Amino acid sequence: MPGAIFAEGLVKTFGDVRALDGVDLDVPEGTVLGLLGPNGAGKTTAVRVLTTLIKPDRGSAVVAGIDVLKHPDAVRRVIGLSGQFAAVDEYLTGRENLRMVGQLYQMSSRAARVRADELLERFHLGDAADRMAKTYSGGMRRRLDLAAALVVSPPVMFMDEPTTGLDPRNRQQLWEVIQELVAGGTTLLLTTQYLEEADHLAHDIAVVDHGRVIARGTSDQLKARTGGERVEVVVHAPEHIAVADEVLRGFGKGETKIEEHTRKVTVPVSGGAKLLAEVIRELDTRGIEIDDIALRRPTLDDVFISLTGHAAETTEDETGGGEREGEREGEEEQEREQEPERKGTAS
Repeated sequence: MPGAIFAEGLVKTFGDVRALDGVDLDVPEGTVLGLLGPNGAGKTTAVRVLTTLIKPDRGSAVVAGIDVLKHPDAVRRVIGLSGQFAAVDEYLTGRENLRMVGQLYQMSSRAARVRADELLERFHLGDAADRMAKTYSGGMRRRLDLAAALVVSPPVMFMDEPTTGLDPRNRQQLWEVIQELVAGGTTLLLTTQYLEEADHLAHDIAVVDHGRVIARGTSDQLKARTGGERVEVVVHAPEHIAVADEVLRGFGKGETKIEEHTRKVTVPVSGGAKLLAEVIRELDTRGIEIDDIALRRPTLDDVFISLTGHAAETTEDETGGGEREGEREGEEEQEREQEPERKGTAS
């Protein structure tokens, strides 16, 4: 059976820009899918399709067992959405913003008040609850926006780069909230450019580039695609590079790589820390002075570079900004069909 979020063959174009080029997704209930990719890769467009904010040109999608194209109103009742930019009313207080969202979901006034108070404390906004949102810092607005997405504890959540603009402390707090939600059975699709975030939170990761899913798997599975461990040695003197290369070839499981300008020699290995100690002893025996030595395991950054040829955290200019530019071109047409994007989920 399809998961709580299921998409097949999603295609979306904005003018000449093909933002989605046949995207397939399947997110089991109670898990987190990390949608990883640079700006312009298609992540936001996929979220907008799945949350009924725009219609795909082709393809199908089902969320919480409901067809996104046939029954968009029903989908909005069972999802929560936090977009890239805080969608709060600047002229309402934090408390009023949350109560308003509760009332849009047809909660009673009392239930909306209680839930608003709970979330204000949970997101450390209690002291600012009765200030207008326009006086909030960027991080505070982001936390208020996330709180609003959780007013009705939806079974399916979409978070589009939710920690953008948060400092490390607030980012960690949000991670804890996400883990609590998922432990309670919530299904989450999380888009992010932060590799550490995907590694920490996601049960499964889909790497997106140029509107396509180019790789899918757990963090460990994706890392395994780049190969295993590597020993990196930085020698003190350039004339010792050749000897260090010879030593590492004796321990390695593949070709060595030499970077003359940094005096670094790298070789793929297996054997972990025990092998590293042996390499150090052999280099010492051969009289090779080293400035640094490390056993390095592949990271998600390594995965992304190996798959796409560039790092995950690229700027919009570097990727052409096509997705967002295309979205701007299509917004006028879409707004005639859809209500403006807010928490976007209440009806």
